[in-house]
Amino acid sequence: EWEAQQGVTFPSLYAMMARRHMYEYGTTREQIAGFAVVGHRNGALNPKAQFQREITVDAVLNSTKVASPLNILDCSPVSDGASAVIVCPAEEAKKYSDTPIYVKASTQASDTIALHNRKSLTTLESTVLASRKAYDIAGITAKDVQVAEVHDCFSINGLLAIEDLGFFEKGKGGQAIEDGEIDLNSTVSVNPSGGLKARGHPLGATGIAQATEVTLQLRGDADKRQVSDAEIGLTHNVGGTGGTVAVHVLSRDL
Repeated sequence: EWEAQQGVTFPSLYAMMARRHMYEYGTTREQIAGFAVVGHRNGALNPKAQFQREITVDAVLNSTKVASPLNILDCSPVSDGASAVIVCPAEEAKKYSDTPIYVKASTQASDTIALHNRKSLTTLESTVLASRKAYDIAGITAKDVQVAEVHDCFSINGLLAIEDLGFFEKGKGGQAIEDGEIDLNSTVSVNPSGGLKARGHPLGATGIAQATEVTLQLRGDADKRQVSDAEIGLTHNVGGTGGTVAVHVLSRDL
């Protein structure tokens, strides 16, 4: 009765998360917009991206308002697209590829659908739970991840993801974006494909598209957007506003 019956949309729900993050941590509107800028910069290097052009923070801030503080350039498109992977037992992988990539962990977690039933509007608990379980299974920490494809359906969710996945402390994601720490070949290379924002968001195909990008990165086949010597990658896919989250850890080595 507090959300659905009031006619809220996904943009308005994520806008509430953005407002709360700005309030609690002093995150700036420019820092949130910066996540979209990074996505477009990477998308400009991806011949399969829907939007192969760079944008600026000013362009994001001056684009059409959708749900304050989010504008149209904070929002991913709904895209046409398809993606596929071949999954097989690790011991049989060399039958299908000379350069197989190994799934070290595959996890899923859930949370309440209604935002008002959650402990916090600035954390997707499902992301925290799924990622920590994945790290435990894979025997790694967040700091071992070199490349990550995260679910930036809106720029604020990209910011939340890099915090909730443990790449940066809670409340420090905005500064990390501003400081270039998610750029290619930085602290962690985030969304080298362009992410949902620039590569596109083909809904059901999005999660597998993330896996194919990380596979290309770990094989060294990502051309102009290649992350140098990447060995461990991660995919992060979100259902709705975090009611469900899936995380996969992929590795170049068995």
